[in-house]
Amino acid sequence: MAAKKEDGRTRIAENRKARHEYFVTDTWEAGIMLTGTEVKSLRKGSSNIAESYASPEEDGLWLINMYIPEHQASGAFFNHEPRRKRKLLLHKSELHKLILAVERKGMTIVPLELYFNARGMAKLKLGLAEGKQLHDKRDSEKKRDWNREKARIMRDRG
Repeated sequence: MAAKKEDGRTRIAENRKARHEYFVTDTWEAGIMLTGTEVKSLRKGSSNIAESYASPEEDGLWLINMYIPEHQASGAFFNHEPRRKRKLLLHKSELHKLILAVERKGMTIVPLELYFNARGMAKLKLGLAEGKQLHDKRDSEKKRDWNREKARIMRDRG
């Protein structure tokens, strides 16, 4: 299990590739509808959100392709499908903003982090993102390298 942060959150999974692949403009916190065996698997700290995305459908926002492994201690009858669609829980106004941004501006909803909050509820940090092209990725890599080099120079000179 991951260590707790200072605000009481326990990180389960993080999408580290998202900031490299996309320009993230806004972030939202959403709840997830999970079954009991999914929560038990998440408490063990094993899941993957790197290849998942959120998609608006007729009755809300759905998280697609998130991997939560089957719980080993429960029988085959009670277990869940590892890559099933999971409904995301947002306020109507937040949901409306996200759907408009996806439909009008062609943006993508990307999961950034999966965690348990201080009350023990599973939450997902979503980012409204726009895709980067290859030259944008190179530019951000150059900026990151330069900032690292600048910090090294400043540290050495005191």
